[in-house]
Amino acid sequence: MRLELRLRTIFEGVEELVAQHRPDAAALEESFVGVDARTALSVGQARGAVLVACARAGVEAAEYAPNRVKQMICGYGHAEKSQVQKMVKAILGLPKLPTPNHAADALAVAICHALAPPLLRAAS
Repeated sequence: MRLELRLRTIFEGVEELVAQHRPDAAALEESFVGVDARTALSVGQARGAVLVACARAGVEAAEYAPNRVKQMICGYGHAEKSQVQKMVKAILGLPKLPTPNHAADALAVAICHALAPPLLRAAS
């Protein structure tokens, strides 16, 4: 699928989710720029589609650095993905680990936003 069509799919999907669930806020993890600039660019474009969908719906979006999320969830900013999964399971009282690990990451960002002091949320 062409890039612009993939981004439209993301945008419209988020728009539908926001219309259906009417969230008060959205929380995203800031992009991690590793060695692959191409991947970072793709993720950034997808995040842009999400942010615009939120903005059009009037939903405030906050962003949190990966290390901040890990610090808040695990108490250590360089925690492993498996540690994040275990802590999300414990915090939410889930019967099993959230999988895939991207789901655990998304839940961790949501928990981080919910637990963040108001001033931290305002600065994000």
